[in-house]
Amino acid sequence: MRICDLRDKEVINTKDCKILGFVADVIFDICNGCIIALIIPGPAKICGFLGREIEYIIPYKCVQCIGPDVILVEVCIEEITNKCV
Repeated sequence: MRICDLRDKEVINTKDCKILGFVADVIFDICNGCIIALIIPGPAKICGFLGREIEYIIPYKCVQCIGPDVILVEVCIEEITNKCV
């Protein structure tokens, strides 16, 4: 699977069954070529014009399953939330 294929998949948290969004980027280890984390933009501010306040950084070890349309993860939202500056 290519990294660009991940961008078309919706990320769902299995702990609370909430949709987190779509993968925007990945963090990977250049030494061994392994994915370390998925980056998902958080909810948009007012009408999406003012950008986003947060993003979710999900460690790859939290990914439970990658299907044809969705990526299932098991995470605690407070632990993966990163404030955008």
